[in-house]
Amino acid sequence: MKIVADNTIPFLQTIIDPLGDITYLPAGQFTREAIRDADALIVRSIDRCTREILEGSRVKLITTATIGFDHIDTAYCDEVGIVWKNAPGSNAESVAEYVVASLMLQALQTGKPIQNQTIGIVGVGHVGSRVQRHCEALGMRVILCDPPRAEKEGDAGFVSLADIAREADIITFHTPLEKGGAHPSWHLADRAFIESLQRKPTLINSSRGAVCDTSALLWGKKQGKIGALILDCWENEPHISLDLLQQTAIATPHIAGFSADGKANATRMCLEEIARFFRLEIPFLDKVKPEAPVQPVIDLDTFTENRIENVLFTSFNPLVVDARLREMPDKFEWFRNHYDHPREFHAYSFLHANKEEAALLESLGFRRVVV
Repeated sequence: MKIVADNTIPFLQTIIDPLGDITYLPAGQFTREAIRDADALIVRSIDRCTREILEGSRVKLITTATIGFDHIDTAYCDEVGIVWKNAPGSNAESVAEYVVASLMLQALQTGKPIQNQTIGIVGVGHVGSRVQRHCEALGMRVILCDPPRAEKEGDAGFVSLADIAREADIITFHTPLEKGGAHPSWHLADRAFIESLQRKPTLINSSRGAVCDTSALLWGKKQGKIGALILDCWENEPHISLDLLQQTAIATPHIAGFSADGKANATRMCLEEIARFFRLEIPFLDKVKPEAPVQPVIDLDTFTENRIENVLFTSFNPLVVDARLREMPDKFEWFRNHYDHPREFHAYSFLHANKEEAALLESLGFRRVVV
């Protein structure tokens, strides 16, 4: 069997090398010639699996170590019988924790606590549901917009996008990128949506860049319709708008889902799909797991102020990544490929928290050290 895999996907080599002829390619080298004889591909979002490179190949299965799959020509695959599989939910917790850490950082920067603010979550699937749970734990009012779910489950519990624009102090997008169909999300945050904003909200995009219209965001900032921008996803990545970068409160190079845990989950899901499709036994799948954090136990007594925030920033501090991107925005993809993947909250334990702090940290996923 021949497998062609992106060379930045972690945990692969020691697991799949015994399966057959394995070729590892850097991003941008998934060409017609390179994949022609492959039985399976293991890709990430930057590896375009288009009709042009797939036509005439013997590829039977494409697995992507990502939630999104807009880099795969799914219509062509379905037409010719190429099975494709994404990794839904693999990095949902990572993205949710990115949102929480970013909101906590912004609260410190502005002096405006997030408790009792209204957050509108647009897209309430794997990621949006995690964001909902964390934001409720933080004492926020949460409103949910998900038309596909509302159609299936009924309107109870969901609001319209217009309601989000009218009521939300913070709006966060967690939709797939769909250009067609009943619920297109391409440029969901367009000029008309930005014009309808009533509360000068913070806008967060950690889904797909084109969910937000760059020109509309710039207009919204200039007109005072948007209070702050927290952007992890950008149109035309890796060639992002420098004007938009200058207008953001927090800017990161599409790494919200890049926790070590999320990476391990996605790799494992890809391998499980390969095993299922080709009816293989792949040993050592339990070895696909991240290393322990350098500082797995966090003592709250080491912090003289902002104790909860500093616990979160031990796991992930958006400022570190933000500073690097602002300094060298032309290295957007390099930062992604050389990112020091953080561990998620559940990998950490804490000491010396009071009752209220302990309850909040445990609700976010941290573990209490039992003395």
